[in-house]
Amino acid sequence: MDILIQAAQLILSLSILVILHEGGHFLPAKLFKMRVEKFYLFFDPWFSLLKVKKGDTEYGIGWVPLGGYVKISGMIDESMDKEQMKLPAEPWEFRSKPAWQRLIVMIGGVTVNVILGILIYAGMLFVWGEEYLPTKNAKYGIACDSLALQMGLKDGDKILSVGNVYVENFNKIPVEIILNSATSVQVERDGQKMDVPVSEEIQSKLIKSKDSFITPRFPCEVDSILPNQPAQKAGLLKGDKFVSINGQDAIYFNDLTKILSKNKGKTVEIVVNRNGEIKTLSADVTESGKLGFQHNYEKIFEFNIRKFSFFESFPAGIRKGYETFQSYIKQMKILFTVKDAHESIGSFISIGKAYGKTWDWQRFWGITAFLSIVLAIMNILPIPALDGGHVMFLLYEMITGKKPGDKFMEYAQIVGMVLLLSLMVFALGNDIFKLFTE
Repeated sequence: MDILIQAAQLILSLSILVILHEGGHFLPAKLFKMRVEKFYLFFDPWFSLLKVKKGDTEYGIGWVPLGGYVKISGMIDESMDKEQMKLPAEPWEFRSKPAWQRLIVMIGGVTVNVILGILIYAGMLFVWGEEYLPTKNAKYGIACDSLALQMGLKDGDKILSVGNVYVENFNKIPVEIILNSATSVQVERDGQKMDVPVSEEIQSKLIKSKDSFITPRFPCEVDSILPNQPAQKAGLLKGDKFVSINGQDAIYFNDLTKILSKNKGKTVEIVVNRNGEIKTLSADVTESGKLGFQHNYEKIFEFNIRKFSFFESFPAGIRKGYETFQSYIKQMKILFTVKDAHESIGSFISIGKAYGKTWDWQRFWGITAFLSIVLAIMNILPIPALDGGHVMFLLYEMITGKKPGDKFMEYAQIVGMVLLLSLMVFALGNDIFKLFTE
């Protein structure tokens, strides 16, 4: 069921992005009186799941959910319709229109993706606002995973800056380390400021890591008890503050979880502070390493919460879209500058996992907005077979006054398609390898 929920979210998101992207090509093509032969959601090699013809255009749904396409008469594209190109140009064909019209058609999809990403971000900010934990408000310092400990960080360190630049949003600290290729992180440890170096090996591991790296450390206080669980049977009460488990310090939640994970299915002795009085309890740990209570994490920290009015949400959406653009450009740079970073490249399998196992509309729209910006960036790259490749050749034509030859365009399209297919196979291979090794 979890996989089906993830797949459904991925397909819905792709459907929205593809239809609107291809609509960005379709509408200006029709405006300039070009004949559009096909408008397809997903690809349809050999057969389509659904198709209907209206006027000159066949609208359909393919069976390969990896994209979509608009086939415009008189254009060398992924359809590789060489026979049509051998015939004399007709007035309704792409090749017969002025270069500026063809350029508008080619950048239409990318333009729509940028606008869509911004509008989704604006809508999210209007509906849900923006909430995050300021780094300075992580008053108990950090809890480290194994990679953070290997880097040299310690539980309780307070992050001051990354590469001597303050990071406002605590959750963005790992991202800032990666994207800005930070060589050090500044922390406060036992009242002293110190630099913790970030090696290239740590950078590489952090890119591939799926663990939390660092989380805000906080003292564990019982907020609620789950029914029929060991916590209830042991007599834990709301407001109890953990002191130790089996004689080991368990004041902080990260220490508590480590101890419980080592005592799955066992009985442990718990010491708690109950309104200033020390109580000792005995509890059975579940096979999953749980006691069955909820903590008070959100009540401990002071989160930054901002609500946006309808009109405030639009400039905020533009800002969010620009930040996403900047971030992704830096990620692309990392692929060529950080060792083994290419191992982080993923296919639709990785994208599907990002949606989560439950249907969360806020997460769904956040990922869809991100993918819309990414789709715009990837499509405008000057690679034949992508929109950016066509734009590159059109700009050459507008500057020189000469069109690239049809044969050249055919070969360029083939080269571009081979490159893209190779990248897709590589990304899919990465994901399949991870399925069997992680």
